[in-house]
Amino acid sequence: MRILLCNDDGVGAPGLERAAAAARALTDDVWIVAPEKKWTAASHRVSFDLDLTLTERSPRVFACSGTPADCVIAAMTVVDGGLAPQLVIAGINDKRNVGEDMAYSGTLAIAREASFWGVPAIALSRDTWPTDAAADTAAIGRLLKMLWSRRDDWLAPDTWLAVNLPEKLPAPIRQARLARDKIASATDVVSRAPGRIVYRLRRGRPGLAGRGDENDLAASGAIVVVRGTWRAVAPLPDPVMERWTGLLTS
Repeated sequence: MRILLCNDDGVGAPGLERAAAAARALTDDVWIVAPEKKWTAASHRVSFDLDLTLTERSPRVFACSGTPADCVIAAMTVVDGGLAPQLVIAGINDKRNVGEDMAYSGTLAIAREASFWGVPAIALSRDTWPTDAAADTAAIGRLLKMLWSRRDDWLAPDTWLAVNLPEKLPAPIRQARLARDKIASATDVVSRAPGRIVYRLRRGRPGLAGRGDENDLAASGAIVVVRGTWRAVAPLPDPVMERWTGLLTS
C-alpha cells in the first residue's frame, strides 16, 4: 500500500511529521509532497502558466514551490513517474477546519483534489496538541488504520473525509453537520489616503457553535467527521426555469 501526504502548512510543519509517523502504522511506503511555504486559506488554487519546482529534501520527501493542490498534481504526474497512491492524507493542519473552511482550506483542497483523481482521501486538522507525542502518534495511527480497514463504510465516488482531532486520543468519533463560523469576517484599516485604503484581514473566527455541528462536537472532545463531496449542487425548481424561459421568449 502506498500513502501520499500533503499539507498547507509547509514541508517542515510538525503536523505533517506527526501524520507521516502515524501513516506508517499502515505501510512503510509513505511519500510526502508538501509546499515550500505556508499557504493559509489557499483554497484550491492551481498554478497554470508558471514553472514549478520540486526539491527532494530526503528519500520520498519533496518540497513543491506551488500550492497544496499543486502538490497533489505533482505527486500524481511527476514524482517517481506518478506515485499512484492508494490513500492521500492531508495535514495535520495546525488549526481546526470547519464550516466555510470547506471552501477556503488548502488542507481540504488536497483531499478534494485527490478525489478528482479517484483516490480516497482523509484530511486531518487540530487546534491543540498533547505533550505525549509518541502516544498521540500511535493513537492517530490506530484511527487511520481503522478508517482504512472500514473504507467501504465511507468511501464513495467524489468524496473525502474531513476529520477534526481533539487534543486527547482515543476519543469517541462523531459525525457532524457543517458549522457556520465565518473566517475573514472583519478587517482592520492600516491607513487611509485620498483614493487609497490599506487594510488587513483579521485572523480568527467568532467561535460560533450550533447543536450537532463541528464546533459543538469538537467542544465535547470527540473526533469530528464530515464526509465532503465536490458534486454538491442546489438545483433550481422547474417552475423557476419555466418562468425564466417565458420572460426571455415572450
